[in-house]
Amino acid sequence: MNTTTTYTISQLARHFDVTPRTVRFYEDKGLLSPRRVDNRRIYRQRDFVRLKLILRGRRIGFSLAELKQTLELYDTKSGEAAQIEYVLTTIAKHRDELQRRQRDIAATLKDMRGIEARIRASHA
Repeated sequence: MNTTTTYTISQLARHFDVTPRTVRFYEDKGLLSPRRVDNRRIYRQRDFVRLKLILRGRRIGFSLAELKQTLELYDTKSGEAAQIEYVLTTIAKHRDELQRRQRDIAATLKDMRGIEARIRASHA
């Protein structure tokens, strides 16, 4: 990985197909930490990788707090191993919640079909 590569906010936003406002939002939340040169933000390769992980995590349902914990674990002494364990545990938690919601939706749809059938039968 080239650690000397830098990016402007526009370059990062364009690369990840997000708005500069999105990049600034993650910076405001402490998930990205660009250098400042005059009034410009200079993002390093580390920020590039972190933004990639943030966006991937958001797609699979991670909260900002979970993302922050994931990124902070990577910076600790136990590093990648702790991060992997946390991510796997968090994914399992989200998967379980989605499966529970899927069952709830299936039950609700079944109830709706039953109500609909009774209404149609009583008004036929």
